[in-house]
Amino acid sequence: MLLVTFAMIVVAYLIGSISSAILICKFLRLPDPRTTGSKNPGATNVLRISNKLTAATVLFLDVLKGTIPVWGAYFLKVEPIYLGVIGVAACLGHMYPIFFGFKGGKAVATALGTLLPIGFTLGALLIVTWISVVKWSKYSSLGAIVTVAVAPVYVYFLKPLYVYPTIMLSVLIILRHRANIVRLIKGTESKISHKI
Repeated sequence: MLLVTFAMIVVAYLIGSISSAILICKFLRLPDPRTTGSKNPGATNVLRISNKLTAATVLFLDVLKGTIPVWGAYFLKVEPIYLGVIGVAACLGHMYPIFFGFKGGKAVATALGTLLPIGFTLGALLIVTWISVVKWSKYSSLGAIVTVAVAPVYVYFLKPLYVYPTIMLSVLIILRHRANIVRLIKGTESKISHKI
């Protein structure tokens, strides 16, 4: 089982390393999201440089990057704590993709994808939380930070067995948003101009 777990960790990282934002922008002949806008290869930046459909496609694929390896490991009966490690590996792949010079995004959508196998109720709560915060504040980063911060609380009430793996993911995502937190405090963070 340890061999299976290790293999799933590697697979999760490699899947996470496939940057849908970069690939879709290349396919559609759009500017490279790493050099345009916020310079973050994620759905929010793709929204800034294209349209809602393109951004939604990137978002969907980034979510799948987290869901596929964790769900696969779940069906292979990998222990819950290691499901968290596999989820972290997928997010690290998105943040530091081996295929794109280790320069990736913030992994919020991928983190959401890793949590979906816990249950669609959790997924719905996370999505509603993100949308609510973004609609109120117009800050995508604040929506992400608040959502991942409350995720362990939601999991505690829904499936407490997965609280510790969820905390691992939440800490990782919040640390990745350090610069955003500083800009939010200073009032210099960019807002979303499109309606959510």
